[in-house]
Amino acid sequence: MRIHVEGREVHVREGQTLATALLGAGVVPLRRTAVSGAPRTPLCLMGVCFDCLVEVDGAQNVQSCLVEVRDGMQVRLPSGARRVGSAA
Repeated sequence: MRIHVEGREVHVREGQTLATALLGAGVVPLRRTAVSGAPRTPLCLMGVCFDCLVEVDGAQNVQSCLVEVRDGMQVRLPSGARRVGSAA
């Protein structure tokens, strides 16, 4: 199976969560904090910490530890602070 991360093709195994697939492919950090830019990577891998948030197929703030990979999945890593009330 293949997914695309920031335009790069990544080979993954069926049944993996997106978070474990990204970690296995060396995609770290998944995001940076909005204020200080500190690197963040999946911590709990069970949906509690929210450090694994990514964009999947256009849907923002997806917890990658709770999503199973699908062939052709498009993944973008979040960057920068968002303005309150902003759709972007």
